[in-house]
Amino acid sequence: MKFAGTRLVTRLGLALVAVAVPAVTGCSMIKDASKSDTAKAAVGDCINVLEGASAKTEPVDCSSEKAVYKVMQVFDSTTTCKEGYTSYEETLNGGTTAFLCLAPNLKEGVCYNENPSTGYRFVDCTAPEASFKVTKRIDGKADEFECASADAVNFIVVPDPATTFCLGTAKA
Repeated sequence: MKFAGTRLVTRLGLALVAVAVPAVTGCSMIKDASKSDTAKAAVGDCINVLEGASAKTEPVDCSSEKAVYKVMQVFDSTTTCKEGYTSYEETLNGGTTAFLCLAPNLKEGVCYNENPSTGYRFVDCTAPEASFKVTKRIDGKADEFECASADAVNFIVVPDPATTFCLGTAKA
């Protein structure tokens, strides 16, 4: 048995949903508008550090030698990143707008500058600020003993995804 008002309620319900969806989407778009391109990055995207002192960054293609970090986790609030990850936090008016956990995405044969407060930054190997050169990158293994060669002076090990970076002097 059908009632005369049933069709009206259904149409009204759909009309309310049609109005509510843009309103919710609009709020999300306004919130995202205040974020930098880096803060809008998704899991799997890569980040280049342009200026170490100011931690100025930009998204880049992961195959680029400037893709220093890969986004592994994305949050709306501050959290603790896994071992081996670097955190990126963006704030606005005292509140966190984006929090990213980043894994090193260093390339074999490429040089980087390391700064304790801002992390890694791509640099030319002839640059005076070059701290180290990645002599070997081993994907699928997190084992510093893989770097037991004469040209490796240090290493970086990331447990997830398992990656070992063997490091040598930048001038080598």
